[in-house]
Amino acid sequence: MADATSTPVVTVFLRHRGEVLLLRRSEDVGSYPGQWGAVAGHVDDEDPSASALREIEQETGLQEADLRPQQQGAPFAVEDEDRGTRWRVHPFLFETETRAIETNWETDEAEWASPTVMLRRDTVPDLWASYRRVAPSIFGLANDTTHGSAHLSLRALEVLRDRAGMLASSDASTIEDARARLLGIAHRLLDARPSMAALTNRLHRAMYASRPEFLPATVEANAHEALQDALAADEAAAETAATRVGGTHVLTLSRSGTVLSALQAAAPSPTVSIAASAPGNEGVGVAEHLSGAGLDVTLLPDAAIARRLHDGTVDAVLVGADTVQPSGAVANKVGTYGAALAAHRAEVPVYAACAVDKISVDENTPNESAADRAVYDGPLDVAVWAPRFDTTPAALVTGGLLTDRGVLAADEVAAVAEDLAELRAWM
Repeated sequence: MADATSTPVVTVFLRHRGEVLLLRRSEDVGSYPGQWGAVAGHVDDEDPSASALREIEQETGLQEADLRPQQQGAPFAVEDEDRGTRWRVHPFLFETETRAIETNWETDEAEWASPTVMLRRDTVPDLWASYRRVAPSIFGLANDTTHGSAHLSLRALEVLRDRAGMLASSDASTIEDARARLLGIAHRLLDARPSMAALTNRLHRAMYASRPEFLPATVEANAHEALQDALAADEAAAETAATRVGGTHVLTLSRSGTVLSALQAAAPSPTVSIAASAPGNEGVGVAEHLSGAGLDVTLLPDAAIARRLHDGTVDAVLVGADTVQPSGAVANKVGTYGAALAAHRAEVPVYAACAVDKISVDENTPNESAADRAVYDGPLDVAVWAPRFDTTPAALVTGGLLTDRGVLAADEVAAVAEDLAELRAWM
């Protein structure tokens, strides 16, 4: 229950391409003029979520349809002794696909920037504390079963960047202590999702570029640069895939950001059949997203994939990849192998779309399992086997690997893996 003497407010961070919107408050506002903050305002009707959306629209012009909610942090108290005020802050984070905003009279200046600039700005009280409550975390990475490896690799780089920024702005640590902490953070991030090659390779790239001193400011800058490079690579891979599927009937499964972008960018728009993708059923959300974007979409149960391919209406199977082995085999959401087998029988080409950062340096297969209750939530002692991934041999990925470097055949993947292995030298 909120303290009756505190004033409830929302602090809302908008994120785009790994950066957040910061607003310098005008001289006309009643509190903290001239200081930097995020979208903010009072809570009305004891409804922080509705108040957050209202303030976003008032201060940026963005509508709820422009946003994807990412995180709502636990509220906390902020004491402003100079003003004699006690705030109860409700932090929020939303993702937006646009930077086109229209500020109102409350803002003198707006900037999209790395969140770590807050550490070096004159900000409203505890702005960084608000951000930390909604920022990506190692715990969140380890327990995220909704997003694909490309998305999680970006969040991992944000964690590394933010922690490095904190150490760079702190006077409490020696260089040796800061270096030890950064190395520890990097290893914890690598251990969070060891099966995801994109996360591993992108963290290695940022750390490799920071050798040999691993100074916090250097790691902060390199992690942010690696994040921007990763976004560009994912977009380039989606463009490669889009050129293959325009005007076709595509079957896909699970949720791949690269595949989603490719299907939306392809011209003419493809017809899409998508499997629900149990366990997890993330294909349902993808179907809703594509349908809302105006594509002709059919959602089908996983067991109907072979029948759909046998009908002869599908032109191509397009999937993402959590990991590509040096042999060219593709580890992806369970069901991919079965879809590829059915496509082979139906003589339908199979493509896997991803940035080359998803190429692993070894042949390990991801070994994660869904919770038993995702398959059986009944009262009896029923054994459950629910792997989250399977591995499709390179010979069944007949269309090739669609990447930011163009189309790669299976025999070209090993050379890329060798290059990526060199990034591990920092360890």
